[in-house]
Amino acid sequence: MKLLLDTNVALWLAGDPASVRADTLDLLGESATELLLSAVISWEIAIKWRLGKLALPEHPRSWMPRLARELGARTLPITQSHTVEVADLPDHHRDPFDRLIIAQALVERCAVVTADPVFARYGIEVIPAR
Repeated sequence: MKLLLDTNVALWLAGDPASVRADTLDLLGESATELLLSAVISWEIAIKWRLGKLALPEHPRSWMPRLARELGARTLPITQSHTVEVADLPDHHRDPFDRLIIAQALVERCAVVTADPVFARYGIEVIPAR
């Protein structure tokens, strides 16, 4: 099963994994699970870090690759097919980062691990983080 992590979930896994549901943590750790860490997350984290809204132990340039390694996640780049998919999304969500993650989930045919209930309104599979 391919699972795309939402930004908040990636941050929780990095800082406080116990805040994620136990059954979801079990699923993330299964050998048949392929974790995906979108470049969207790196972009959002870099912006929040630069604005002083997110404290990290090191610069995002080194922290993001380390996070991917520690989670055993594959980095999912942003492609043109992902960005144009956003054009067809209904306006359930205004956050551009979340909208791009949703578009990636649709294009890549994977579930999203998130605590945001709005994601399910897009017809994608959602794995609850909390």
